[in-house]
Amino acid sequence: MTSNFIDYVKINLKSGNGGAGSRHFRREKHVDKGGPDGGDGGRGGHIILRGSTQQWTLLHLKYRKHIKADHGNAGEGGRRTGAQGEDVIIEVPLGTIAKDAETGEKLLEITENGQEAVVLSGGRGGLGNHHFKSSTKQAPDYAQPGEPGLEKWVILELKLLADVGLVGFPNAGKSTLLSVISAAKPEIADYAFTTLVPNLGVVSYRDYQSFVVADIPGIIEGASQGKGLGLRFLRHIERNSILLFLVSANAKDVMKEYNTLLNELKLYNPELLDKKRLLAVSKCDLIDDKAIKKIEKKIPADLPHVFFSSIANLGLQELKDMIWEHLHDK
Repeated sequence: MTSNFIDYVKINLKSGNGGAGSRHFRREKHVDKGGPDGGDGGRGGHIILRGSTQQWTLLHLKYRKHIKADHGNAGEGGRRTGAQGEDVIIEVPLGTIAKDAETGEKLLEITENGQEAVVLSGGRGGLGNHHFKSSTKQAPDYAQPGEPGLEKWVILELKLLADVGLVGFPNAGKSTLLSVISAAKPEIADYAFTTLVPNLGVVSYRDYQSFVVADIPGIIEGASQGKGLGLRFLRHIERNSILLFLVSANAKDVMKEYNTLLNELKLYNPELLDKKRLLAVSKCDLIDDKAIKKIEKKIPADLPHVFFSSIANLGLQELKDMIWEHLHDK
């Protein structure tokens, strides 16, 4: 099965050349020696990225390996400036980062709807010969050529923008939770790695408010070294305001699993540990009150937590309340 969730593309971009300046002289009846009146060349077209909430992935760019902007037109007589080359505007999802493919340098980042940023500037148009007239040179017979456009291989990388990132081992119940608390329809099955792509869900809260949850594919030990689904998905967690760790209540050791997940994030990017962390123990309908109390004793006092069951509809409102409270706890 091929996925429509594309979060990485490499494309060749080329901005337009600037138009040449004109070497024109006035040619009119009754004007014996018309002076220079060559206009400037138009600038070449830019390559621009624009943020759009209508785009969720980079799929529309997967097969566009080369994107070129138009060249600027040459200047004309009568000091007329040549037309600018038409810009190319590429719509991308919010959370898209552009990097130089050769150096890895970050060029820009798109985080807002309608935000526009120039990835490659078009070449400037050349100056026409009227700019070069002086007291000693009344009839300059030269003008500037236009500047060439730029060409670059660029990597576009998407990091999901969500309020809450669900972090957990495969089969911890993340997809089921998302399907129950939001309108998202992730694929759900009782085996590891059902979720091969991140799913976004908008969760309705009290008084018509809402927040966005991203179900990140399950992490396994060694994900930070590229095992399992690896680094490709860990990067989506970087954007989330809160990390909600999901551990199944029937795990052998809930806190050991939590600490393993924490360690994977630390190995990948220690800054992730600066984010707010919440613990949600799923599938609590599979254990009794005595077992819940036993698990609860091991959870540190400073780690907000809740027990819930998506299937039995237990603790879901408490879970939403906990998330909301910490999203708005300044």
